[in-house]
Amino acid sequence: MSGNTEEPKDLRKYLQQSHDRIFDNNRKWAEEQKAKHPEFFTKLSAGQSPEYLWIGCSDSRMPAEAITGLEPGEMFIHRNIANLVCNTDLNVMSVVNYAVRHLKVKHIVVCGHYGCGGVKAAMTPQDLGLLNPWLRNIRDVYRLHEAELDKITEEDKRYDRLVELNVVEQARNIIKTAAVQQSYAKNQFPIVHGWVFGFHDGLLKDLEIDFEGQLKSIQKIYNLTMV
Repeated sequence: MSGNTEEPKDLRKYLQQSHDRIFDNNRKWAEEQKAKHPEFFTKLSAGQSPEYLWIGCSDSRMPAEAITGLEPGEMFIHRNIANLVCNTDLNVMSVVNYAVRHLKVKHIVVCGHYGCGGVKAAMTPQDLGLLNPWLRNIRDVYRLHEAELDKITEEDKRYDRLVELNVVEQARNIIKTAAVQQSYAKNQFPIVHGWVFGFHDGLLKDLEIDFEGQLKSIQKIYNLTMV
């Protein structure tokens, strides 16, 4: 009996310690900010006016502000599995709408990462249950670019290229929205970018999306500039 109670006791201790560590870190961070910038929290509580909307992957290894060197208040952030922008996802659509129409962001970044588990899962021919509808969006990206991807014989390179193409397609989905089209027609912003983060070197790769060219091409079918 005593042997059965020892493990849960240790587990509870570990869970409490991991919980407490967050609050210890938070106190240290708050103290450091106040020491470096006495007005930091006064300015933070006054409101937000970020320049960027970041749509990234939920992967725990991708802290948006850390890898970009930006401070709290400079970036509005939305994250989900494989950084998807689906027109039926009211969560991401609400984020885009709010960021563009109310926060007046100047840049929208879709940032994927090499080694993405969501993209890898979408390349796997198996039933993944509840994930199936979500990953179907990535499989659709593969279908759109099947000829290019099938020419890549090395699996790792094909995997990396699908990560990049997924970012490009999600950026296109943002450009299709009325909020972005109407804001750009009126204000000449936001600009939509596609980036990929590499764990092997910690660097961001700019996929150099031709925003104006993509916008012009998309509006042949998805023109929503009329207010």
